[in-house]
Amino acid sequence: MMRVTLLDSSGQPTQGGSELIDEWRQSGAGYLWLDLYGEDEAKESALLESFGMHHLAIQDAQRKRHPPKLEVFDDHLFILLRGLDAESQSLDFGTVQIAMFAGKNFLITRRGGVSVSINEWWSKAAMPQMLGRGGIHMALALATTAARRYLDLLLGFEPTLSELEDGLQEHPDDQKMRELTGYRTRLRKLRRIFSYLAGVFEALREVDEPLFSAESEEYRHQVIDVYEKYERLLSLSSMYYEVAGDLVDGYISLTSHELNSTMRILTVLTAIFVPLGFLAGVYGMNFDNMPELHTEGGYFVLLGTMAAIASSLLLIFKYKKWL
Repeated sequence: MMRVTLLDSSGQPTQGGSELIDEWRQSGAGYLWLDLYGEDEAKESALLESFGMHHLAIQDAQRKRHPPKLEVFDDHLFILLRGLDAESQSLDFGTVQIAMFAGKNFLITRRGGVSVSINEWWSKAAMPQMLGRGGIHMALALATTAARRYLDLLLGFEPTLSELEDGLQEHPDDQKMRELTGYRTRLRKLRRIFSYLAGVFEALREVDEPLFSAESEEYRHQVIDVYEKYERLLSLSSMYYEVAGDLVDGYISLTSHELNSTMRILTVLTAIFVPLGFLAGVYGMNFDNMPELHTEGGYFVLLGTMAAIASSLLLIFKYKKWL
């Protein structure tokens, strides 16, 4: 699918197909946004090369999975993002790769799936105004919207994490532990993604070229805004990951403590019954020459001795607070 929005010199948007690209090239004026999804890769490559895009950047854009990155060319920026896919509503999320070739008067987006951020801006009333500021401004606006979706997902997870924390403290069980371990794995994945994305926009803050200067009045505030959003996402995901890790460690500690208590009780019982079993074993032997064999009341003496030993051991264990 290929769709095009052309903003003419008067600021009026027109949406259509490849005919608008020819019109934009012929007029030499206006602003163009070309969005590509599901096109034949050979035709897509030829189209992008006709805009002057580097073949290695095109290859990176067409890969199914590639870490987010930034490259600066003479007439455009190449920004590779990873946003949430259309179905992602929780930490059980999926991602879509978004490649953006952003110049002064054009923006080309190439995505590997349905992008809610792109679709939202495509139909937004404020899109012509943003596109009219330039393709780089439009690309930064898309990156900000993608960050906002991630932020909504993370903030929506916070109550779930609080419930798991309370549940593990009151009624710890293996089911909650499995849920928490799964969330921790997804948070680790998010943290890795945000680390890449924060690095991309941190690098963008250092760019000072004729095409784009992050310190210029035109771009400074928008660049700082999008960088701070991804930096906050990295901080939040790291914090939630650490909290989940602390809960896992706490659950393991509680389980180990309960196991130790059980083993202590079993050890005490064993310590009590070892001497009793020894006495029972000795006097359970049937030899005619055993002196105590025919002692009157010997049975009750032995039982009393065994009871005294057991009671003494219990008192000792109580005194040492082993019980």
